[in-house]
Amino acid sequence: MHIGLGFDTGGTYTDAVLMDMITNKVLQKSKALTTRDDLSVGIRNTLTGFDKKLLERVVMVSLSSTLATNSIVEGKGCRVGLICVGEEFEMSIPVDLHTTVSGGHDLTGKEMRELDEGSAKKFMSTLKDKVDGLAINSYLSVRNPEHELRLKKMAKDILDIPVVCGHELSSSLGYHERTVTSVMNSRLIPIIKELMDSVKRVMSEYGIKAPLMIVKGDGSIMSEDVALERPIETILSGPAASLIGAKMLTGKDDAIVMDMGGTTLDIGILRKGQPRLEKEGAMIGNRRTRVMAAEISTSGIGGDSRIIVNGSKFILDAVRVIPLCMAASRWPQLVFRLKETAETRTRFTPECMDVKNIVQDTEFFIKVKDLKNVSLSADDIALLDMISKEPFSLKEAGLKLNVHPFSFNVSKMEEIGMIQRIGLTPTDLLHAEGSYTEYEKTASIYAIAHQSQKMGMSDIEFIKFAKEKVTYKLAEELLRKLFFEETGSFESDVISLDLMKKAITRKDGLDYGCSVKLNKPLIGIGAPVSAWLPEVAGRFDSELLLPEHSEVGNAVGAVTGSVAESVEILLKPSVGENALDDPSCIMFAPFGRLEFEKLSEAEVYATEEGGKYVKERAEKAGAERVELRCVKVEKKVGLGEGYDGRVLIETIITVTAVGKPKQFEVRE
Repeated sequence: MHIGLGFDTGGTYTDAVLMDMITNKVLQKSKALTTRDDLSVGIRNTLTGFDKKLLERVVMVSLSSTLATNSIVEGKGCRVGLICVGEEFEMSIPVDLHTTVSGGHDLTGKEMRELDEGSAKKFMSTLKDKVDGLAINSYLSVRNPEHELRLKKMAKDILDIPVVCGHELSSSLGYHERTVTSVMNSRLIPIIKELMDSVKRVMSEYGIKAPLMIVKGDGSIMSEDVALERPIETILSGPAASLIGAKMLTGKDDAIVMDMGGTTLDIGILRKGQPRLEKEGAMIGNRRTRVMAAEISTSGIGGDSRIIVNGSKFILDAVRVIPLCMAASRWPQLVFRLKETAETRTRFTPECMDVKNIVQDTEFFIKVKDLKNVSLSADDIALLDMISKEPFSLKEAGLKLNVHPFSFNVSKMEEIGMIQRIGLTPTDLLHAEGSYTEYEKTASIYAIAHQSQKMGMSDIEFIKFAKEKVTYKLAEELLRKLFFEETGSFESDVISLDLMKKAITRKDGLDYGCSVKLNKPLIGIGAPVSAWLPEVAGRFDSELLLPEHSEVGNAVGAVTGSVAESVEILLKPSVGENALDDPSCIMFAPFGRLEFEKLSEAEVYATEEGGKYVKERAEKAGAERVELRCVKVEKKVGLGEGYDGRVLIETIITVTAVGKPKQFEVRE
């Protein structure tokens, strides 16, 4: 039996599955809380209930993670040096040391200026012990990588640090985007290494001797060695794994996938069995990269989203909090405090504009970690000491410390990860109504009793009202994603918002109604989907698929993906020969710039050499039994009215190598 072990480290839970790699049958599965400070702890906890004899027979391990995405957004990473060639960088992303030297090429791949190797060498000599990685980006290196390759060889001789070139990460035009991508990549290298080292320690503890693979943002997988070179490609790894898992669990090649976890809702599209990719490159931390990743719509609505009653106003906030039911399972004393709150007559609370500063009697705080060099007030330090062992509300802390609850700067401490908020969530709604009761439901019931009073509702009315708000938000995010797929825009006006509201609520207006029908099945992935998606699918007359093991669908996707490497090769006819049947041309590829007397010869060369290039990369990424696929696209334009025929502008040849990951031999 060939057994694969898949992990997914999400914002709330870490999932694990053991799968038969031949039959794709799930043998065992588990979930554990994600431990953000040390992901290996959550990974280790998922394995405690697994059959150790099965673990010893694992032939491949694969991991999907939000670590790269979160690290970029949070500005974490190592020290990076940057060399720009031929063009200044706008410095839209911080680097530790940088320089610009003369050089670069033009659109035809010809050298614009001679490379200033002397200045580059002098700069490199200053980097020792000051940076942990080096990024090299030359102007229009995608048309000729010669200058980048020369500097990389020089850097390897001078420095003992990872070096990445812009053309190695992308073949698309866009100097600044390519530079951003290479800087991000260099910054991520030690972070991904630490993650993989942690996973391998856990593997060793359980006697697992198998290759470790990482899921890329396009849903394919790569070896740990390649991940260390190109960690930027792991951004959006988790959502991409959910798309692959959805396909594996349902057998559907065309579908809409909604992955709902505790922290976020991710929506993606499967087209012809593959995730739809973002052609311009993924947006991470409001910066455009040149990384090909699944086009995913992410919003802060999950099972652990914060529910607020501000005065008499209901708010569903994107901030993730620990559900009261879950917290009360760990700290039972919260039940008695919530009971006292529920039995106390609610008092008037002003409606604040900033939800971060809203103080609720049903919310508590617990200290998560200490951070150095953080400026805190005496009140904040006292609060941290008070909540270091058990949670307290701001009202309780204020009374004990004799300060006003608004005196604590909890929003700052929450943002930087020093404290964690505990509060009412959609998960608590399910516990209170009895449809899902994994944790201490009494805490949820008491919190809802308090909040329903503030809104002048019964508990049952409040639960129904709040669930409708959650359902509406999920349906709204789904429609926005589908509208974007059709129009390429997220912009909404008064009319479109009105049509969306009528389609979601299924309620007619004064003179007209509106309905939307999905023409693809909807697949739910994630633990909460069975509770929320049936109602969402019903609003759009959609077929809903909730496959067995959907709660660990991301981990399934992680272990069932294929290794894939692609190269895009551009062929441009020589000036004045566009209208000829077989013009001379120039080839632009990551492995060089070449001129050909005939386009037909260039196409053959590009296909053959491109195949060798991607096959080598795929095998390095951990593939075996590699298959090659080639797609040729010609871009032509008409000559205008009164002229016959069309002229060739360019030919793009895309060669892709696909293979299953190498596995260790089964040990009998």
